[in-house]
Amino acid sequence: MSELTRYQAKASISVSVWNPLPYEEPAAGPSLVRIDVEESFTGDLEGAGVATMLQVARPDGSASFCALERVTGTLAGRTGTFVLQDAGELAADGRVLGTWFVVPGSGTGELTGLRGDGGFDAQLGAHASAALSYWFER
Repeated sequence: MSELTRYQAKASISVSVWNPLPYEEPAAGPSLVRIDVEESFTGDLEGAGVATMLQVARPDGSASFCALERVTGTLAGRTGTFVLQDAGELAADGRVLGTWFVVPGSGTGELTGLRGDGGFDAQLGAHASAALSYWFER
């Protein structure tokens, strides 16, 4: 069996919608928050993403989160959609670090068979730097 060729993509992410909705706020301890997000990607990945994030928001301003995001756009000249599953941490100082992977079987159009993983790094409220190491299933 031959090895799959992996490609590298870099992008900048700009958030246009950030709509947090706490759904459980105890008297003590962290709150549970659902956040609807819309963002755009520029760079090797061009397009738009729509995500729902679940977050554990701690009283010190730090948080842990996970999300699912459908990305519609163009990657390496191929157009379609795919879903990213991500997880990460927000530090009390506002630094956001996350990892993600392409959900198997989620690619459509010319992105059918897309697989990959990577992550992002940002200061809360600023553009994020993102990377995706990807390949296409045969």
